Amino acid sequence: MHSDSDPTTDGTATSPSPSPSPSPSPSPSPSPSPSRGAGAGGQGGFDVAGVGNALVDLVATVDDAHLARLGLAKGTMELVDATRSAAIRRSLGAVTRSSGGSAANTMAGIAGLGGRAAFIGRVADDPLGRDFIEDITGIGVVFEPDPVPGDDRSVTGHSVVLVTADAQRTMATHLGVASELGEADLRASSLGTAGVVYLEGYLWEQPTAKAAMRRAIELAHAGDGSVALTLSDPFCVERHRQEFLDLLAGDVDIVFANEEEAAILTGTRGIDAVAGALGELGVLAVVTRGPAGCVVVMPTRAVPVPAAPAARVVDTTGAGDLFAAGFLYGITHGLDPEDSARLGGICAAEVISHVGARPLVALRELGRAAGLVE
Repeated sequence: MHSDSDPTTDGTATSPSPSPSPSPSPSPSPSPSPSRGAGAGGQGGFDVAGVGNALVDLVATVDDAHLARLGLAKGTMELVDATRSAAIRRSLGAVTRSSGGSAANTMAGIAGLGGRAAFIGRVADDPLGRDFIEDITGIGVVFEPDPVPGDDRSVTGHSVVLVTADAQRTMATHLGVASELGEADLRASSLGTAGVVYLEGYLWEQPTAKAAMRRAIELAHAGDGSVALTLSDPFCVERHRQEFLDLLAGDVDIVFANEEEAAILTGTRGIDAVAGALGELGVLAVVTRGPAGCVVVMPTRAVPVPAAPAARVVDTTGAGDLFAAGFLYGITHGLDPEDSARLGGICAAEVISHVGARPLVALRELGRAAGLVE
């Protein structure tokens, strides 16, 4: 499941569209202070700690007719039960397995840039769970779960990711034990020492996880860290619009959304109107626009940032996740929001050039080549 990973959230392309007018109205709300969080992470803690669904991606290539036969809406994420997940998997040919999950992908990207990242999620003690733990810790992300005993009913969450020829992805996700994430799974030692605590909007679908997210916000602010939220999916925003707006009124400092999600959240249409409405919320917002790059929205101005060039587009899975990784790494390492967005675009451009939601080349070297990473 990928927040980002909506086909319009990659922040990469070869040609940006016309820039929006920098017209958001000043807000009486104070500006977010991501540098506050950067200081917390710099005192022996983490740059970013992510809370999200721990999932294993099962990636297959299909055509549009196959999607239609399965009754899946192209470019969306649908939650399915174990029976439907199994039926979808039986309809596929070759499947590639890799660890995923929106927030987990973002933490993997931060580690790839050389940052200190921690992940909090829930897995079962089964083959998929053991693979997930090995994968994410093997790339340098701190993950210290208490695995749930695995059986026929308690399985590690997994997402069937169906990639079409136009590089769009459609996901059918069975959350398994990830749906049981709760406050008991939180690690105060991670959340209270992180520069930024990054929350996956998908979790708002789950009552126990919603309570855990609220507690994570408390721990972040108690440790003088900032809180970032990715809206994850248009359907999430439609169902929880007012609750997300309430979070942005004081609990969240940074928000990531693609243009469709931001339009639903603000009740506006068109990037100028979306940026203006977000600016009035008083948070640092990043609206990703796929081939058109992104717009960084601050309380007093909106700045368009062109997309990073991508040699090819193979699979947009994980694009928004890796964009968030680059942006959050930049914010916690002294870059301004514009340069942080540029770094995010570079990370997204790498991940869309191949199948899978995790980078295959050294992100740190890409960042250095662009003069954005030391």
